[in-house]
Amino acid sequence: MSTGGGYRDLSVPARPLRVVELAAGVAGQACGRLFAGLGHDVLKFEPPTGDPMRNQAPLNRAGIGFTFATLNSGKRSRVVELETSAGRSDLAGQLSGADVLIIDLGPRAAEAAGLSATQLRATWPHLTVVWFTLYGLDDSRSNQFGDSLLAESYGGLAWMIGEPSQAPLSLGGEQAAHASAFVGFFGAMLAIRRSGGDVVDVALCDVAAYLDWKSEVSYAVGGQLPKRSGASIGPWRIVPAADGWIGVVFQPEQWDSVVALIGDPALSDPELEDKDTRASNPQRWWPVITGWAAELPKREIYRRAQRLGLPFGYSADMADLSMDPQFRARGFITDREDNGEPMVGPLVVAAGQSWCGGEPPELGGDNSSPPVPRRAYSELPDLDIAPLAGVVVLDLGTITAGAATSRFLADYGATVIKVEAPDRPDMFRVWSASGPTTPGAQGPQVSPLFESNNAGKLAVSLDLKSEQGRVEMASLAAQADVLVENFTVGVTERLGIDHASLLKINPELISVSLSSQGQSGPEARSRSYGSTLDLLSGLASVTGYSGGAPIWSSADVNYPDQLVSLLAAGLAVHSLNFGLKGEQLDLSQREVVSWTMADRIAEYAETGRVPEPGANRRAGSTPHDVYRCAGSEDWVAIACHRDADRTALAAVLGARGWAEMSETWWQTHYEDIDRVIAEWSIERSREECVRQLVEAGVPCAPVNTAADRERDPRYRERRVFLNDGLPRKGFPMRLLGYQPPDPTPAPDIGRDNATVLVRRSMT
Repeated sequence: MSTGGGYRDLSVPARPLRVVELAAGVAGQACGRLFAGLGHDVLKFEPPTGDPMRNQAPLNRAGIGFTFATLNSGKRSRVVELETSAGRSDLAGQLSGADVLIIDLGPRAAEAAGLSATQLRATWPHLTVVWFTLYGLDDSRSNQFGDSLLAESYGGLAWMIGEPSQAPLSLGGEQAAHASAFVGFFGAMLAIRRSGGDVVDVALCDVAAYLDWKSEVSYAVGGQLPKRSGASIGPWRIVPAADGWIGVVFQPEQWDSVVALIGDPALSDPELEDKDTRASNPQRWWPVITGWAAELPKREIYRRAQRLGLPFGYSADMADLSMDPQFRARGFITDREDNGEPMVGPLVVAAGQSWCGGEPPELGGDNSSPPVPRRAYSELPDLDIAPLAGVVVLDLGTITAGAATSRFLADYGATVIKVEAPDRPDMFRVWSASGPTTPGAQGPQVSPLFESNNAGKLAVSLDLKSEQGRVEMASLAAQADVLVENFTVGVTERLGIDHASLLKINPELISVSLSSQGQSGPEARSRSYGSTLDLLSGLASVTGYSGGAPIWSSADVNYPDQLVSLLAAGLAVHSLNFGLKGEQLDLSQREVVSWTMADRIAEYAETGRVPEPGANRRAGSTPHDVYRCAGSEDWVAIACHRDADRTALAAVLGARGWAEMSETWWQTHYEDIDRVIAEWSIERSREECVRQLVEAGVPCAPVNTAADRERDPRYRERRVFLNDGLPRKGFPMRLLGYQPPDPTPAPDIGRDNATVLVRRSMT
């Protein structure tokens, strides 16, 4: 059922992988942490002075940066000086016995160290290399250090985050880097299925753009440029509660429940029953809701709304998360044995897969270990076939989380069968988008957004409430390798397709369950959307303008759904590769987003400080923000991590006296510095700002829009988006040894019933 010829047989429990990490950025270190958490041996190479993040404030009581501590727990550390022959020899010895190399050197530095992609493939042909850069391995701009602000700016995601009248925002907590880490992990799982390994080329700006695929499709179809919608206007809003903030989220058909929740006669006006009247007269009813919410605690509003089936969410800060009953019940937040402080636990719940924690390594703690022996590999032909050829996936996913996961698997060769009820198909088929919808073959018009998550799949329609439908589902499950679903908890059990029931049919089936808050716990059955989870995960609490309200990614991006799909695909292939058959991978979308902010939770646990929105500012980088250019809607992002970056910026600004100033001085005087930069940038076009900054060596990026991406040939060349008359998302990474074909168009409802169901019943 799984692997085809040309792959190493990974269908039985395999040994832990040996992973070498040579990465200074968040993406590489988060990817390594994921390997370590899943029980693989990760050896981190650091310079003699240690990884810069070790000393990056804020620091824990041991004098180690919280970010370093959370990204590197469970790893080993070895010091290497790549500038010396002895250091390069030591690294070579470790690579000879390694399975995976995680690296984020720029092309120039890699070439100087003898570690270019060509050199790595020639010297260690069986090695899987996961390479993180800002723009990709073939782009000279990747020689500059890239972080999430620059990636989200160039990728266009920042353009969509924030209030429409204010500056674009980077999501809190290095989100582009964490999303890229998940993409890199998935790529690694694909590459180790190839007999000769591969190089996984992950450009952070491509991942950021991929996360914003809705904007790309809407612009291509309707011609209107999407823009950040904020959280203070529109049909869904974040409003003050008595002790924080509450997200008011509901569908038009839930208006009666909103009226019942608020209990104010003003909302019972018959005219307000019409959704168009409400949309055109928000002043008639929003003040009523905001006045009511301001008198009640946020959790109480959340509980009342959920009882009525309304997907409200409250803005949980790090203090809330540390004591959250759902997180506690599932073991996602536990207390340290040594001091009782809250800490983040497992990222995925699976009976056969424990999650490995541990302390961050001491610098050079593994220096005395000898080089490990070279691995023995079978010399199988390196066939140019899809990594997931022969893998069969049942897709019961809807809208984004589940459907996007299986689309990712289909892209790399899996046979994905989308299963829908004839009377209740995937709601995304009729989801609104800018511009006209395209007519479907079976009645309702099909949203252009549906295409992106469902291209390349087969489709069957089954009535699981009927005996015949259950028989057909059992036949499909008996021959599948993976099932993906993101139903509300309890639905699969009612339909008789829960994991326990399907295991009786196929004991080797891997179920990937992507619920909003997990399969267990007191809030497992709560209703939510991506915007709800932005709030409940804590992400909104650290995204926003300084001193302002929380900001969500909004329904235009739906970041939690996007993020979990990237991780779920990698974990599904990891289970296939390492013999974890018969497992249910229980992934909480809320927990996955919160995991990316483990350092913030740890900071609160030890210091009692509750992190707040800080606009685009980040620890360890000054200046770090976006600045308006001469065009009224044009912005440029600047992110200076090193003294050399600041010296170069001082020269561009003509403030040469600043060049000799310490990093502390720059941090202390950031408001004055930002004002000077803003005065400089507003006098120049965005293109001129970028040109001068790049020529001087200042890390920067334009804040792009969907229109800018459409004009940029790199996104077509790297196939991040596809448009052969049918606009859709493409691929967020590149495998140097395998290029997936363009997927076939998304199927109509039940298009393949006659072939799939008959064929499966006969085998």
